This record gives sequence, structure tokens and C-alpha cells, in this order.
Amino acid sequence: MSKQALHQSLWPSTFVLETNLASLVAEIRRALDDDAAKPRFIRTMHRFGYRFVGQVDEPPMTAVQTPSAAKYWLVWDLRHVPLAEGSHIIGRGADASVWIDATGVSRHHARILIDGGDATLEDLGSKNGTYVAGERVTNPHRLRDGDQIRLGSVVVTFQIPRVSVATETVS
Repeated sequence: MSKQALHQSLWPSTFVLETNLASLVAEIRRALDDDAAKPRFIRTMHRFGYRFVGQVDEPPMTAVQTPSAAKYWLVWDLRHVPLAEGSHIIGRGADASVWIDATGVSRHHARILIDGGDATLEDLGSKNGTYVAGERVTNPHRLRDGDQIRLGSVVVTFQIPRVSVATETVS
């Protein structure tokens, strides 16, 4: 992937020094115990960008796959983040399951809990607040499809995709 494409994906509409990308790749390599000189996962393509060179082992497809009861998404800019059953921390922290790199977002800004078909949003004591439809979230707030969530200055949309039972026939 080219450096330009990576910058556009990671930091859209933001000026970031080129060294930030190199630092991020170095951090990923440290986490993966990868070596730039003898890469197992990320190879530097000099004057272009980076290439994934790791081996991918895909599990065999099963004859019957059961869809999950509900699927949820957080959408902002060009990103779509799936939310499965469980707890999802939103923030700038390295341990956040939904990572938003924006200075107005706290490291552990908010949490979305998916439990048995319900989605609940809580503010985690963030500095700039969490809002749904312009109202500050001070208690757990049940999310509905299309809810606009403001985390500091970042706005994300909570979506519940419609499950289609049959394929429409086009004539």
C-alpha cells in the first residue's frame, strides 16, 4: 500500500508528518516482534510504502454458517467498524477496541455494550463529553439505528443493517 493511501486512510483531512507513518509501522513491528531487516509481516517498499508479507491461514469453510443474531456498525468518514456481542471501548488509547485518533477524543472516551440484541452507550468520564442527538450522555443510553454520537469533535453514526431474507429478482 502506498504511503499516500495509508495517510489518507489513517488521517483523512489532517496534516501529519510523514515520520508519523514510519513511527506507527515501527510500533506495529514491535508489537508483532517483526524485524524490518528480515520481515515476517511488514516489508518496507522503499520510496513507495509498505507491503504485508505474512502467511494467512484461513479456516476451512463450513457447509452451514449461522449468522449472528444482530450486527451493529459504527460509521464515520470512510470507516465502518463492526460491533459484536460484548463491550467496546471507544477512544485514543492503544487498548481501545474502536480507535479514534482525534485530539478531542479521550483515551477511554465511551463504551458501547452489545448485550442480547440491545446496544447501550456510556460516557467513561471523558473530558469533552459524549452526546447523542445533541444531548449529553450522563447515564447509560440505549442506541437506535441512525443515532449520531458526538465524541468530542468527532461524530460517528450507529447503524443496525437491515437483514434481507430473500434476494430481489431484477427483471
